[in-house]
Amino acid sequence: MARRSRYITPAGEQALRDELHYLWKERRPKVTQRVREAAALGDRSENAEYIYGKKQLREIDRRVRFLTKRLDELSVVDRLPDDTSRVFFGAWVTLETQDGEEREYRLVGPDEFDLEQGLLSVDSPLARALLGKREDDEVILDTPQGRDEYIITAIRYDSVG
Repeated sequence: MARRSRYITPAGEQALRDELHYLWKERRPKVTQRVREAAALGDRSENAEYIYGKKQLREIDRRVRFLTKRLDELSVVDRLPDDTSRVFFGAWVTLETQDGEEREYRLVGPDEFDLEQGLLSVDSPLARALLGKREDDEVILDTPQGRDEYIITAIRYDSVG
């Protein structure tokens, strides 16, 4: 597996912390209680509620371990770059395609990307091609479907803090 960047926005970090809190403080205790009640019914080998509950607990525990470890290794990017005229982590970039269509993406960490919201992983080929570029620069990306060409029409950063 390719190494994932360790960068994350403050909002992305908060979302992971909220998920961890929900899983550990709310979801896991409820599932544990259901497993306890199912176990009290007797034969566990054919008790679907018990078996399913134990499976849920393993999945929750796996995700909790992952989130705990991942949060420890992440670096929260909570300041603007020195040169906001260039594309760096956290930038909102507006691109014009060859067809004249405009798309806007924000470069975020791999743990928070969501293309439907315009959040593009900094590890993606397009994001890597955008890094360091300026407004009006051309970006060429070779894909399995062919060559994509874009023009950067705008770069902006949300204020931090």
